[in-house]
Amino acid sequence: TGGHHPAREGEVFNTRYQALRKLGCGAFATVWLCQDMRRKKHVAVKVLRSREGFAEAAQDEVALLRCVSSMKKKDRAGENIVCLLDDFRMIGENGFHILLLRVLQLWALGPSLQCLMGNYVAQGLPLPFVKKSLQQVLAGLHFLHKRCRIIHADIKPENILLYGRDKSLQRLLPDTFDCGQRTDLRLKGPGGDLGNRLEESDLMSIEVKIADLGSACWTYKPFSKEIQTQPYRALEVLLGLDYGTPVDIWSTGCLAFEMATGECLFDPQPGKYFSRDDDHVARIIELLGRIPPQIAFSWNKSTKFFSRPGALLRISRLSPRSLHSILADRHNWTKHEVVPFTSFLLPALQYAPERRATAAQCLQHAWLSA
Repeated sequence: TGGHHPAREGEVFNTRYQALRKLGCGAFATVWLCQDMRRKKHVAVKVLRSREGFAEAAQDEVALLRCVSSMKKKDRAGENIVCLLDDFRMIGENGFHILLLRVLQLWALGPSLQCLMGNYVAQGLPLPFVKKSLQQVLAGLHFLHKRCRIIHADIKPENILLYGRDKSLQRLLPDTFDCGQRTDLRLKGPGGDLGNRLEESDLMSIEVKIADLGSACWTYKPFSKEIQTQPYRALEVLLGLDYGTPVDIWSTGCLAFEMATGECLFDPQPGKYFSRDDDHVARIIELLGRIPPQIAFSWNKSTKFFSRPGALLRISRLSPRSLHSILADRHNWTKHEVVPFTSFLLPALQYAPERRATAAQCLQHAWLSA
């Protein structure tokens, strides 16, 4: 918005936006549902916590969001990203700047994918909806990676928002802005009674958008070594390697499995003699096989996990399992369902980042369009 004047911008913000209720909060910020009094629209306002160091991180986020908004004018794939509309700066009580980010109008935005998945946890979401949603997520990632040169760095169900192109979404998803207070989303069933499922035709009318660039960074300028929420964390991040856009593809692979089955692909837990990271690496090896020594021992933290090639330092007993057996035996998928899905998923989980499928390559896979 050009040269900021904190006091004046605070006055403008307070006269234009009326806070209605809290949408959610995290370690760095709180998000509020507000009414834009000028445009008569709902907006989301992200209020940075007033702590030293947070202001710089918020400035980075604003720069990333401005890039997305600018490039969106040249590429329709930018529609799959929640974009910045405006930003204000005010002075906090202790003297630190607080940045308030106004994002996309929210009249048609629903809660996160995580809320929807809570109603399908036993079996996963219907596969047509899974495919459609993944197409939109991957198109958004291709836009971020190629057009904007941005790594999202935190793809997970909570950061994928449901979106309806007409106001029928509000009828399908009551209490749209209240999901942050619950573990799942109560949906309207036939006749208006509360139920656990949407009709597939209604579900297919819902689209998704990638949200929250709070952890994002430029492809040429990573901000932090510690990125991604644990179950969706790529192997190269666990082991301390420099990372790039392939980390988002690994997370998307984890997301695809969770949407399709209702179960986390990797849900590591600490033990008495090993850390959560140890368990995470072990679970990855159990599912995807031995990490080649030339990969494992080229990474900064290799000695943290491995005693010698192929041997974990603190976990000796592994229980190998395949994606095929998990889908067929645990989730009762047929062979005709298992084979194309694993063909789509495994390239997104390649150990070597340079061999991992790109967003564009994932989008071309036959499983998505079948």
